[in-house]
Amino acid sequence: MAVRKVIARSSRELAAVLGLSGAEHAALRVQFELVEEIGRELKRVGLTHAALARLAQTSRPRVTAILNGNLEGVSTDLLLRLLGVLGVRVELKFRRAA
Repeated sequence: MAVRKVIARSSRELAAVLGLSGAEHAALRVQFELVEEIGRELKRVGLTHAALARLAQTSRPRVTAILNGNLEGVSTDLLLRLLGVLGVRVELKFRRAA
């Protein structure tokens, strides 16, 4: 069986490729936004993946995987913890779906 490579350029495209529901797509989008912010803050403060992992009480390979977009088995709680140790406070906004 041949494997077909698919490139998804957004969380919406990825959700469609994976056949995710609207709720699953929303959760994925939130996680990717958190990861993008972790990457920006990590660069800003100049920490290594190992230093961030130590502060957040997780492993360096896990931090590296997260920053490479591999969120399999990664909880939103861990992403929020990473942001917290980087000094970022997360605020949520809610609105009705269009």
